[in-house]
Amino acid sequence: VQQVFKQLFYMINAVALNNLLLRKDVCSWSTGMQLRFNISQLEEWLRGKNLQQSGAAQTLEPLIQAAQLLQLKKKTSEDAEAICSLCTSLTTQQIVKILNLYTPVNEFEERVTVAFIRDIQTHLQDRNDPPQLLLDFKHMFPVLFPFNPSSITMDSIHLPASLNLEFLNKG
Repeated sequence: VQQVFKQLFYMINAVALNNLLLRKDVCSWSTGMQLRFNISQLEEWLRGKNLQQSGAAQTLEPLIQAAQLLQLKKKTSEDAEAICSLCTSLTTQQIVKILNLYTPVNEFEERVTVAFIRDIQTHLQDRNDPPQLLLDFKHMFPVLFPFNPSSITMDSIHLPASLNLEFLNKG
């Protein structure tokens, strides 16, 4: 059950983050607020179902950071440093793409300046990020089956002669 929900939450993360990276109309402060609220509801649901150890919440980390990125101030060099230290689950390419797509929804917000984005790129130039922008929403985590050893010893097993398994030794 835990593995199923980890996979499901990864797919939610991948589809939502990919939409954020491809659609200018959703890259805004208010979307960041809405995303963060919805993610907190998912995390609360996991706690309520006692699934916090499943790893499902950790798969949402890139989406959480993207939501926070949409909500942070984006003006000064200190803001750039804060963004770089916070967004460790996002690649440089993803951070820059979100900043480029960021669209103010009211007159109190401003567009992200080219100088600010260059400042971010300078801070992150030493990162060794994978080159892809979008997450692979078809990625599958390996299924792990727990090993439960049998209480029956090999010495106590009787192999019928009709099976022709004489090559198996009990020694």
